[in-house]
Amino acid sequence: MTIKIAIFGVGLIGGSLALSFKGKPGITVVGHSHSAEALQQVKDRGVVDIATLSFEEAAADADFIFLCVPVSQLEPYLHRLSSLKLKPGCIITDVGSTKATVAACGEAITLPEVYFIGGHPMAGSERSGVAAASTFLFENAYYVLTPSSKVPKEVYKRLEDLLVYTKAHIVRVEPELHDEIVGAISHLPHIIAVALVNQVCDYNDKNSLYRQLAAGGFRDITRIASSDPVIWRDILLSNREVLLELLKDWKNHMDEFLEMLMNDDGTGIVEAFDKANRFRSELPERRKGAISSLYDLYLDVPDTPGVIGHIATELGIRQINLSNMQIIESREDVPGVMRLSFRQEGEMERAKEHLLTLGYTVYL
Repeated sequence: MTIKIAIFGVGLIGGSLALSFKGKPGITVVGHSHSAEALQQVKDRGVVDIATLSFEEAAADADFIFLCVPVSQLEPYLHRLSSLKLKPGCIITDVGSTKATVAACGEAITLPEVYFIGGHPMAGSERSGVAAASTFLFENAYYVLTPSSKVPKEVYKRLEDLLVYTKAHIVRVEPELHDEIVGAISHLPHIIAVALVNQVCDYNDKNSLYRQLAAGGFRDITRIASSDPVIWRDILLSNREVLLELLKDWKNHMDEFLEMLMNDDGTGIVEAFDKANRFRSELPERRKGAISSLYDLYLDVPDTPGVIGHIATELGIRQINLSNMQIIESREDVPGVMRLSFRQEGEMERAKEHLLTLGYTVYL
């Protein structure tokens, strides 16, 4: 018996899910795109068995439906699906970064023997679109599922068993609790990063030395400020109530630092840093979380033609996955400094060992 999986929105997440399922015994993956251009990209990438522009064709007789569209489109897609005659036993799930609103909408669907289970694979990439899809995207990541109490255990188990193909770690969480936690560890940090970058940007309008000296550490700690503005507009608005409370708490913490500085409270500053140090040291290092990690190497490179291509080729030949490459500094009087970023610590270590054998000076 063939299992049909329909994926609506075959981009980075949808395409990576499709690659996780495609080619597995007894599974057919159908991808739906909203435009002919997007559909052609899906076909060119080869991430699905069947690609279609027809909403109805994609949903017909599907055993699983994955909604991998922007958060603002999840409810319209659910309402449209509710107007169709779906296969009895069909499981609809999504990949949105917020869960309470879509879970309430999904629970309101009155189709017989059709179930909604909210989902959030906590993995991502600086790149977007189906061209960036990867079978490794979810490996060792947390994949949160938020079923309602009305979802039978055997139905939940069916989805959980299917997601084994992603090699992610499945975690079951209540929708509201999910939004509170992800709001604190992902949504709030994005807001803070954007506000901080914009603050320095305003200072830079008066003195360009701010931008010049902000390279390196400042750029690293504010990396998430470069996230897609439209996507994050939808995420933040959909988690509005949670974030309002989180921002109030954040303001209180900033007020505490303001008070410590006004009162020359060195003891308080040390205690604040110590508390943060202790908690941060307990955070897991080797598993993907709400904000994707990067492992960086730095190396000296001569200012000669072809050196960048040589390094990229050497890593590619050894199938070392490189997330990003950047020339930080290159002058005639000193070697250039190159930063190589990796998603996996193991990939970084392999790259370091090989680059050392090639005679490059490598720094962590």
